[in-house]
Order: sequence, then C-alpha cells, then structure tokens
Amino acid sequence: MIRISLDLMGGDFGPEVVVPGAAKALDRHPDITFLMYGQKDRCEAILAKYPKLRERSAFHECDVAISMDEKPSQALRRGRYVSSMWRSIEAVKVGAADVVVSAGNTGALMAMAKFCLRTMANIERPAIAAIWPTLRGESIVLDVGATIGADAQQLLDFALMGGAMARALFEIERPTVGLLNVGVEEIKGQEEVKDAGRLIREANLESLEYSGFVEGDDIGKGTVDVVVTEGFSGNIALKAAEGTAKQIGSYLRSAMTRTLLARIGYIFAKGAFDLLREKLDPSKVNGGVFLGLNGIVIKSHGGANAEAFAAAIDVGYDMAKNGLTQKIENDLKKYHAKRLPPIGPEAA
Repeated sequence: MIRISLDLMGGDFGPEVVVPGAAKALDRHPDITFLMYGQKDRCEAILAKYPKLRERSAFHECDVAISMDEKPSQALRRGRYVSSMWRSIEAVKVGAADVVVSAGNTGALMAMAKFCLRTMANIERPAIAAIWPTLRGESIVLDVGATIGADAQQLLDFALMGGAMARALFEIERPTVGLLNVGVEEIKGQEEVKDAGRLIREANLESLEYSGFVEGDDIGKGTVDVVVTEGFSGNIALKAAEGTAKQIGSYLRSAMTRTLLARIGYIFAKGAFDLLREKLDPSKVNGGVFLGLNGIVIKSHGGANAEAFAAAIDVGYDMAKNGLTQKIENDLKKYHAKRLPPIGPEAA
C-alpha cells in the first residue's frame, strides 16, 4: 500500500485538475490511498464525481491556499501549519504518507519542504531532478532550479542522489553519471566542475559509474543515465528543451495544414505524427523530484492537465515503492564513512 499526500489547491487549476488526475493514477495503481488537503467548498463537489477515488481517500479541510505568485517568505508566514501545502508535506514528516505531490508555487513548495522535512545529514542543498525524454528512453537531470550555483562537493552530492533516483526509477544497478560542461576535455569548464569531476573519480563510488563530462546535446541523446549540473544552467536547459518541443509542434501543425496536398499527406502519415506528438507531449514526463530532503516531494507543472498530474503521481508512486529516500541515505552513509578517518585503536 502506497500512501500519497496531495495538495489539492496547488497549480493554476487546483482541485479541478488534481482530483481527476488522482482518479487516473488510482486506475493505474489500485494499491494507492490518498490523503487530500484543500478548501472544502472547492473540493467536495469535485470529489463527489469520483466515488471510487473518494472511497480510497481521506479529506482534510484547510482554510489557507498558497497562490502561484506568493513569495516563499510570505507563504511560510501565512501558510505554516495551516495551508494545504504545508499540511500535505507534514503528512510525510509524521509518517502518515510516503510521498507528497503538489503543483503549487515552486519557491514556496521548496521553502516549506526544507523547513518542514529538513535536509538529510551531510546534504547542504537539496536539488530538483527532472525526468528527461531522450533518444535512448529517459534520463535524469539535476539540479533544474532548486539553487543557483554549486561547489564541487555539492555537485558530488547531486551525483549520489541522482544515481540513487536512477536506481529507484529505472531499476539500473549501477547508472552512468556525467557532469554537464562546455566540452568533454578535462581542461575545459569552470573550476568547480573540474574539481567535482576529480572528486567523483577519486571517490570510486560503488553505486554509480562516472562517465566524465557531457555536453548539452548529450542530454537529448541519452549518453548517460544521470546528468549533473547546478540549478542555473539546469533550469535554462529545461526551459530551452520545453520551448523547442513546443516550437517543433507548432511548425508541424502549420506545415500539415498549409495546403490540400499537405492535409492529404497528413492523413496517410497520421500514425507516425501521433507517435511524434506523444513523444513531444510534456504531460507524459511531468514530475520533478526534490532530492536531499527527509521525505519524498514531487513537484508537478503548475499548468498541468489531469493526465500530466497523474504522471507526477506515477513518479511519486515509483519513488516510494522503490525506496528512494533509503537508497540516498545508504549511498551518502557509504561515501561519508569512506571519507572519515578511523577512530579508536585501529587509527594508530
């Protein structure tokens, strides 16, 4: 049984999207139970339309909802302990839920998650990991916007956490990991990136295989299972990829409707275009994972539709079922145990 906590008020559409999305996820995973947090007057009527979901859910009324444009500091002051966002996260903290999923304000969600769940031991900064469609299938890219800048040790921490997520999501025993850089040569890039490469190589980690530096085009190629970068460049890469997908989709729609001959050609090639549309559909890979916290937090796109929100729940389900938090904790313990000098008589 996987227990999932939902912030019903998060995102651009709130319960109008979250509730139908949860219903879709329940159809795919009948062993889910939901803890739902939201404003009663907005949620009850929508929940009543999904009796099967209502039966598998416990609804908790919250008067306060965090808006999409609210600053993190303001959200904490106004919503701590009482908002649907805080209480859905708190359910993970107290052990009532295995994972929380929210489409709410990213800054507020990260601030509340850090304040409520706290970061893991030896982790200075959490990261947001995105699941990225590639020519080989899917890869994990982190950090895509949790923090700006990172030193060598933090990049190594990201590699450890990303590797653990890849094992949980893709069920790979030893995922390949690459550091995003301006070139694959050892002499290129910022000092922090070069130092991180040295640290990862010297650590000789059992949980992952370090593949060296990778470039921007390697993300889409799927050259490695996990791409590690700091939040500024990671977020730019993410937004650029999303924008390019929309641009290609727009070009195709325009080309296919320009002339009568093009429309006829589209009819014959409809199967291929449907497959391409599915590949470019961002709702199929929705769900960023907050890594480095004492609990699993999944961030859905704020503008997600029901299918996309269900995909974010799917990610949370997989992370909880495959023990993501425990995998990260174990990998961190092993790494830091090797770094510590021996204590006691054996140190002599």
